[in-house]
Amino acid sequence: MKTIAQFTSVATVAILLLFSSCSNKQQGANPMMGGQVAEYLIQELKPQNITLYQAFPATLEGEQTVEIRPRVAGYIEKIFVDEGDYVKKGQLLFQINANDIRAQVRSAEAQIKVAESQVATAKIELEKTEPLVEKNIVSEFQLESVKTNLQAAEAQLAQAQANLANAKANLEYTMISSPTDGYIGTFPYRVGSLVSSSVAQPLTTVSNTSTMRAYFSINEKAFLQLTKNLEGATTGEKLANLPEVDLILPDQSVYAQKGKIEIASGVIDPQTGAINMRASFPNAEGNLRSGGSGNIRLPNYMEDVLLVPQPASYEIQGKHFVYVTNSENKVVNTEIQIVAGDLKDVFVVTSGLKAGDKIVVEGITTLRDGMQIKPKLAGQAVANSNQPSNN
Repeated sequence: MKTIAQFTSVATVAILLLFSSCSNKQQGANPMMGGQVAEYLIQELKPQNITLYQAFPATLEGEQTVEIRPRVAGYIEKIFVDEGDYVKKGQLLFQINANDIRAQVRSAEAQIKVAESQVATAKIELEKTEPLVEKNIVSEFQLESVKTNLQAAEAQLAQAQANLANAKANLEYTMISSPTDGYIGTFPYRVGSLVSSSVAQPLTTVSNTSTMRAYFSINEKAFLQLTKNLEGATTGEKLANLPEVDLILPDQSVYAQKGKIEIASGVIDPQTGAINMRASFPNAEGNLRSGGSGNIRLPNYMEDVLLVPQPASYEIQGKHFVYVTNSENKVVNTEIQIVAGDLKDVFVVTSGLKAGDKIVVEGITTLRDGMQIKPKLAGQAVANSNQPSNN
């Protein structure tokens, strides 16, 4: 009898444990909550408009950068400006010693006088010969010889005149002026330096920086994403419809003037997969200088997208997941495709979720697929705009 009673007691305990286990499974309770369904904060996803920003390193160059090189050889006699000065078109920059060239001018002038006298002599000889030919005193051959001498004298005169014009031009070249408005660069040569048209470095450079050009590269994928939804049949037409861009300066401040992307190269670099692009920025106040650097910030406006708080997702082997609640208040582990962009706290979801889905936004490390929860609806925690810092 005692054995039968013990067996009955053990069987009763087993049945009770089995019933309790089935009850817990039906409720989906968290074992850590003592059999009670845990409460989790959830958020309903709603389409929003957002602006993502991408930054690309850029180098700055003036609209026009001209190398100033001497066209004649000589010693630098005077420098009329200083490095960094702003100059106007036609303003005098350098003077090269012109003593040798002045001597060439005087020599050319003397050659002209000699050639003019030779022409005069040849003309007199022709005037004397022509009547004699008419009277058959001298032959036609001698007349042709006189005419040839006159032509040779005239050719020598023309050559002398060309030499004088060339010497005078060289004399003008000793006074070097600026071909454009802009800022003066450095001076590799100083007063007394011997320079010529074959020197390795220019005397200086003049940079017209009224409009600055920012050169940067963008990978092929980003370029396609940037332009695929723009209107226009050609790349040029698409670029014309791009929004204005910002220039982030090295101190992380934002340049006051907006820029515009003008061109994109027609060839993709096979080694880097990058496309070279150019944006222009007004620079009337001269705050930007050639050779400077910065970052081009491109805006990407996205409409009716879903945003997921980063703490609501987790990553496994490069894939992102969230927990979506179903009609039975059970969580479903769901893979999503995202765009991180420059947003600090949220991801832009490109696939895996739809408007109206409810995701768990807190405590996801304690969840398991198929687990039942008690949802608590949160407010719209994600900002509907992305405003970059202008610090």
